[in-house]
Amino acid sequence: MAEEPTPRSKPKPPMSRIMRLSLKAVDYVADATRRADGTVNRRVLSLLDPRIPAFSSPWRGVASRDVVIDPALRLRARLFLPTTRPADATPLPVIVFFHGGGFAFLSAASLAYNAVCRRIARYASAAVLSVDYRRSPEHRFPAPYDDGIAALRFLDDPKNHPTDVPLDASRCFLAGDSAGGNIAHHVARRYAADVPTFKNVRLAGIIAVQPFFGGEERTPSELRLEGAPIVSVSRTDWMWRAFLPHGADRSHEAACFTSPEAAAGMDSPAFPPVLLVIGGYDPLQDWQRRYCEMLMGSGKDVTVLEYPDGIHAFFLFPQFNHARDLMTRIAEFVGESGGGQ
Repeated sequence: MAEEPTPRSKPKPPMSRIMRLSLKAVDYVADATRRADGTVNRRVLSLLDPRIPAFSSPWRGVASRDVVIDPALRLRARLFLPTTRPADATPLPVIVFFHGGGFAFLSAASLAYNAVCRRIARYASAAVLSVDYRRSPEHRFPAPYDDGIAALRFLDDPKNHPTDVPLDASRCFLAGDSAGGNIAHHVARRYAADVPTFKNVRLAGIIAVQPFFGGEERTPSELRLEGAPIVSVSRTDWMWRAFLPHGADRSHEAACFTSPEAAAGMDSPAFPPVLLVIGGYDPLQDWQRRYCEMLMGSGKDVTVLEYPDGIHAFFLFPQFNHARDLMTRIAEFVGESGGGQ
């Protein structure tokens, strides 16, 4: 295994000074609330990451409401609905979204994810169901994957759809960034391995924005870009320890998509096309490229979007021009994709 990275100089992606300071604040929150024993200081985190309420009244063309997916698990989601729709009332495609945060941080009601799901719904003219999945370390693997399947089963029952806005569950997409992209992949392969049990839901695509994968080795991009915003080796190592089963290492199926256990569902034609987003200043980019190679080697349809100046989680910040461009490309992917298998 390679030694821990000792870069000569800190990577300097192009951005304003204000943005640099904002990202330092994000790094501070993550580091200040994660403990060495693998737990999270939820009390402090709740102060630094307050929940934003849903708004039933339209704001910038999108309304939102909170729904209960599984009362027993207290599993909830936030549903975003564009208020400008076709005159013929064509049912909306549905994007099931999983937020990032290393499986441990943030929520569907966090300011950044509340805003980004509004933008996705507006740009893509789609309903967005943002799943407030259970977080680690209180809930380890496979809790968020189970929650993702629960969200699909919730959508599979038309009785759970809003009465005022028709939804088309046969045009369903899974989307997420970072850990959310990881969840989207694993939920898709679980769905693909069990598709006969779904009556209405059909997956039309996966939108994987800088998905969080890993392994026991240190990749060249992890070594080269140590010190880049948001992601660091120490943070990602902590996140995997907090999420994986006790005693597991990063060769586990959740982290390593090439492990034998991670193959289930990948041979199914129900595993949908993938839109994969990679940033040039993201230390995780080598894992994402290997993910692309695995998908293509399995005969899957993959579209790769490269943003050379993109830091990890860049699409959360509309100040970046490439964040706005990505919204347009997501809308094109949703608009061009037909029904699933």
